[in-house]
Amino acid sequence: MSIRLVIADNYPLILDGLENLFRLEPDMAVLARCRDGGETLRAVRQHQPDILILDLRMPRKDGLAVLQELHEQKLPTRVVVYAGELSEREALTALRLGVKGIVLKEMAPQLLVQCVRKVHAGGQWLERQATGRILDKLFQREAGARALTGVLTPREIEIVQLVVSGLPTKAIAKELYISEGTVKSHLHTIYDKLHLAGRPALLRFAQDNGLV
Repeated sequence: MSIRLVIADNYPLILDGLENLFRLEPDMAVLARCRDGGETLRAVRQHQPDILILDLRMPRKDGLAVLQELHEQKLPTRVVVYAGELSEREALTALRLGVKGIVLKEMAPQLLVQCVRKVHAGGQWLERQATGRILDKLFQREAGARALTGVLTPREIEIVQLVVSGLPTKAIAKELYISEGTVKSHLHTIYDKLHLAGRPALLRFAQDNGLV
């Protein structure tokens, strides 16, 4: 039985290349090709493919928005991200939303075919030659965040993240719609729980635990 695919990319040349690539594989069939996020969601709902090959840079509704909707609707289609470039934020978000494969376009096309087969079989494919540095940092960050959840409340973790992003107290208060005094109170509690002397120590703690 064929592995049923939907392919989504902003560029017709990429779509042509992908369609030709998978046409050479006797166990794969392309059901639809899509050029924007809305079209991609409609195709996935209509065809319910085994695998969606998804670029994140698309008009109208980008790839992350597509992933969010697929995740919320609990559709069974597995997703492989096929991207020209991938930021740490995008990679982290994609993994959190259930992406099973990541292949960069600079890699040999045959690696994408291997990725599709592995993901279809229930595995995960993260091309470490291309994404290893990003993924190592992401996994370290995830481990650090998990460690914090046993000590800090969700609101305190949110404040730590905003401090790490470089926001001053006033900006954090505005971002969270709370008073500066409340932010300062939370910060003092955070310092006490983590046994830290202040904001510089918190930033060092965040670096040591892979949170930045």
